[in-house]
Order: sequence, then structure tokens, then C-alpha cells
Amino acid sequence: MWFIYALLSAVFAALTSILAKVGIEGVSSNLATAIRTIVVLLMAWGMVLITNTQNGITEISKRSWLFLILSGLATGASWLCYYKALQMGEASKVVPIDKLSVVFTLILAFIFLHEPFTWKSGVGALLIAAGTLFMVL
Repeated sequence: MWFIYALLSAVFAALTSILAKVGIEGVSSNLATAIRTIVVLLMAWGMVLITNTQNGITEISKRSWLFLILSGLATGASWLCYYKALQMGEASKVVPIDKLSVVFTLILAFIFLHEPFTWKSGVGALLIAAGTLFMVL
């Protein structure tokens, strides 16, 4: 089931890029990011309320709060940079560079989460990086 959600995530991310590129025309990238964030916030809290999981908020540990807040800050920084890049460049070049996050995630997961970095991971990361360079240059 995780694969289906991951695939849907990729499809929605692709739609996000195309819709954002059209919507950002003539709009400050920071304002566009703020509007997008409000929509995401409302949608996320809507899902919490629909699934009746809001009571779990009191059970979140301090450590989880810290890392969720840090993750939110990283997400915000990513979105601000992404929208600025998308406003200034072509979506077909910005998006592949953004997807280098896969390579960075593999490296960071190995360093901080001690996840295995196999030869398959290494080859895959190199192919993603090479493919990104090929698409952008």
C-alpha cells in the first residue's frame, strides 16, 4: 500500500509543479507560497478532523514536537526556495533539480538514520544525479 501512496505523491507533486508555474505568474513567490501553505494547512487539519485523530495531539512527546517543528521549518524553506526557482526558471529544469532531494535523502538517511546504503542505492543515486544533469544542461 505504501507504494500506491508514494506513486500518488509523485503524481500530485507533478501537478503541483505545473499548477504552480501557471498560478505564480505575476505573483510574488513568497505570497504564492503563503497561499499554498494556507490551503495545505486547511486540508491537513480537515483530514485530522475527518479521521477523528485530533485527540492524539496531547500524546506527542517533546522530542517528536521538536523534530516535527524542525521538519516544518525545512518544508517551509524548501517551498520558499522552490517557488522562487519556479518563478525564475523553467519548470522542466527546476523540477529535476528539486528531485535531487532523493539523492540527498539517501545520503542523510545513511548518516543520521543508519539506513543501509547498498550498491543499488549508490547506482540509483548516481543515475538520478546524472539524469538531472542531463536534463538541465
